[in-house]
Amino acid sequence: MDKRNFSQKEILKETISGKWHDKRYYSLEAFLKNRYGCRMKKISIDAGFTCPNRDGTLDTRGCIFCSSGGSGEFAVPPDSLAARTETAGSERFIAYFQAYTCTYAPVPYLEKLYRETLELPFVSGISIATRPDCLPAEVLSLLRLLKNDYPDKFLWVELGLQTIHKETAAYIRRGYPLSRFVQAVTALHELGVPVIVHVILGLPGEDRNMMLQTVDYLNRLPVFGIKLQLLHVLRGTDLALDYEKGKFRVLTMEEYLDIVISCIEHLSPDTVIHRVTGDGARELLAAPTWSLEKKKVLNALHHRMKLQNSYQGKYWKGEKCYAAQTADHL
Repeated sequence: MDKRNFSQKEILKETISGKWHDKRYYSLEAFLKNRYGCRMKKISIDAGFTCPNRDGTLDTRGCIFCSSGGSGEFAVPPDSLAARTETAGSERFIAYFQAYTCTYAPVPYLEKLYRETLELPFVSGISIATRPDCLPAEVLSLLRLLKNDYPDKFLWVELGLQTIHKETAAYIRRGYPLSRFVQAVTALHELGVPVIVHVILGLPGEDRNMMLQTVDYLNRLPVFGIKLQLLHVLRGTDLALDYEKGKFRVLTMEEYLDIVISCIEHLSPDTVIHRVTGDGARELLAAPTWSLEKKKVLNALHHRMKLQNSYQGKYWKGEKCYAAQTADHL
């Protein structure tokens, strides 16, 4: 359709009903339907990794918010993946290497692990969660090889940025500078490997403007997708100790909805939003407890966006956007 003779309002209506499948943002579900014609279930995997923030290379305590399970509370071991996919009929899956840092191991182990997963017939692709400082040249070479060897499968890398702000990064013990993140995104883009960036909303010391600055910064990088994650305070973490001491407070549901909608409005309309809230294990979650009602949160988000005539990219400044170009590599 030639859109030159249509108003902005008509174009938006077509985008929401068409490309975005009746949501007011470009969700992962919509992207998968557009590209592959179906929904896909993501299965989280714990493949026994550790992290340089835990093994003493950088620190032994981990990031301040990270649980003892390395954010893999819902993950399953790799050897259970085949059984799950074989009994699922025609359903398609994304294998998500989630727990800890999933490129932080010898390359032969990584290659065996990734290949065995990509060989599974109902796995359409893999998504690998890692740190920007854990992508040495030999790992990048492996990713290039796998991308070439499995042209009918996709390969994504998820990077935990959380924030662009130096003071916050130091507080959460992230352990690498922003420049290292940019180097990793650039290197992966050059390989044709799409990047999904994790951002935490509600980190102690950050206001709404700081969170929007992180989103605006990502608009200028070759980023395929983003996860907007509500800050969860998990029992047993150093973050929980600070929370118990009253050093910060968590966002209310109303505050979070306001902030996440603003982030969506500032985000490039071509960036795929993989998450707008997050999941915390009920037995570990200290705060905010309202986040356990995920369906209620999502319904409130969608309702408010409609009432406010809010949509992804409403206040996007039009910075050069690489998201559509990156998606061509999929």
